[in-house]
Amino acid sequence: MTTPESQSPPPQPPVPVSKDRIYRSPAGLAGGVLLLALALWLGIDALVAGEGRTPWLALAALLFLVPLIAAYTVRPAVFAGDDRLRVRNPFRVIVLPWGQVASLRSGYSNEVLTESGDKYQLWSIPVSLRARKKAARRETRRASGGGQGRGGMLGALGGGGAGTAAGADGPVRAETDKVMDDLRETLEARKPADTSQGEVTVRWAYEVVVPAAAGAVLLAVLLGTG
Repeated sequence: MTTPESQSPPPQPPVPVSKDRIYRSPAGLAGGVLLLALALWLGIDALVAGEGRTPWLALAALLFLVPLIAAYTVRPAVFAGDDRLRVRNPFRVIVLPWGQVASLRSGYSNEVLTESGDKYQLWSIPVSLRARKKAARRETRRASGGGQGRGGMLGALGGGGAGTAAGADGPVRAETDKVMDDLRETLEARKPADTSQGEVTVRWAYEVVVPAAAGAVLLAVLLGTG
């Protein structure tokens, strides 16, 4: 007979794994989609309706341009998790455990620096000097008591892309600067964790490099033999 003491405890539900926060450039995505649509429209039209060498030139141009457009506009993203920072740049994917991140630096570009001294640019979090200046003007108006006008109301409602309204104590910041502040907070909180240790890994994006290189070679051959 089974006693209550001998019964095994009921299985516990698995601990939910937090999803990575993803940071991308809305302007880059929008511009990339438009450029890809234009390139595909022109290229496919040349493939279907072109004569002589035109379809081959169109094919080579598509092979060369489409991967590059996607690499610089649609592809870049930053994934911030509890244990690591994954940076997807146009031609590389860099995985950095938080324990290997020395700092996150903002200047004319946003960058992550490793403990070994390596530096990687965050392509999907571009710096906008115009947005910084606009946020600085809004902060000046807020500090001087003039932030209740139209600009202050827009900021409080999240309107305008240049800056985010301050909280009770914080200053007005440009949107990408706020993203970097969030990443720095995560770095400070997660850097000492045992699960945040490891080695930095870098992988080349061959899915971008190979078709672009093939298109460049084919285009060069067609133009050289024209």
